[in-house]
Amino acid sequence: MAELPEFLNETYESILERMLSKIPDNIDKSEGSFIYDALAPVAAEIAQWIIVLKSLLDKVFVQTTYGEYLDMKAQEFGLERKPAAKATGKVTFYGQAGTIIPQGTKVATESTGEAEGIVFITLNEAVIGQDGTVTVDIEAETAGTQGNVVAGAIKLLLDPVDGVTAVTNTQATTGGTDAEDDESLRQRILAKARNPVTSGNVNHYKQWALEVAGVGDVKVFQLWSGPGTVKVVIIDSNKQPASADLDNAVYQHIEENRPIGAQVTVVSAQPLTINVSATIVRDTNYTLEQVITNVRSKITEYLKSIAFKQSYVSYAQIGSLILDSEGVLDYSNLTINGGTANIVIGDEQVAVLGEVMLSE
Repeated sequence: MAELPEFLNETYESILERMLSKIPDNIDKSEGSFIYDALAPVAAEIAQWIIVLKSLLDKVFVQTTYGEYLDMKAQEFGLERKPAAKATGKVTFYGQAGTIIPQGTKVATESTGEAEGIVFITLNEAVIGQDGTVTVDIEAETAGTQGNVVAGAIKLLLDPVDGVTAVTNTQATTGGTDAEDDESLRQRILAKARNPVTSGNVNHYKQWALEVAGVGDVKVFQLWSGPGTVKVVIIDSNKQPASADLDNAVYQHIEENRPIGAQVTVVSAQPLTINVSATIVRDTNYTLEQVITNVRSKITEYLKSIAFKQSYVSYAQIGSLILDSEGVLDYSNLTINGGTANIVIGDEQVAVLGEVMLSE
């Protein structure tokens, strides 16, 4: 980063000292004197304005600005911060055949400790069939990653429906993303500024895909199936495989902008499951379950950081992350997917954490 101009590094003390130095020495300018008391407030005001100028300087440049000021910088480049997206999925209702499940029926996960349950709303009316079940599309009431819940998490029927005995989701809900954070938006602005787009070049397809809420990163393969073909591979904002709905949203957005004649295919990256096993020496202040949770968190963040940026999962890095996890004093017998080598990530794959098996 460029150095600040010298005048912006001045403090109240240095400003006051310089002002007092301009006063002849035969005049009393000690603390408490008339001259000192007259100049001190001026020096304080100048120092305050230097703080304001530093703040303004930070807000002017993409690399240092933040919040609503970053939003305004994005608008200068024709970009907008991507909003949060709601998770979607399906729930199955069980009960008496012929029971009508109204559109807008609310279901939820159970509350855990201080965390409230996540509420979902059915998107269409449905009728329980002769087999005593019906599966309905749902959407989270509130946008954000908290709406991505595991299979079986939805158990509560908030709007009682006579004839319904149980409700659950047999598959995880997906697609919930938080509003784009400052760093992600900053990188999109810089990418657009540094990678000029022309009609239908690789940078253009990346830009179009990244404009869709919920997209975390993109790879573009030109001529993948012959002349005029383009394959766009995406992951979501959580650096996980994208949902079919997100694939379709990206496809539709690109179709509205692509050059005439281009044949575009949009697909999600395929998951490459990473299973980790190791023997650990555990700090007795932690339970094994707590240690596993800590290790999972470390490895998950690592896999997110390398998604679409690195072509392998580092065996050494996984070991380092285990050792760096709270509750782990040492480890041995580390294997990743049953081996002791780096795991290669394919061009159209994203590494996702599977099982973490720790023994003592």
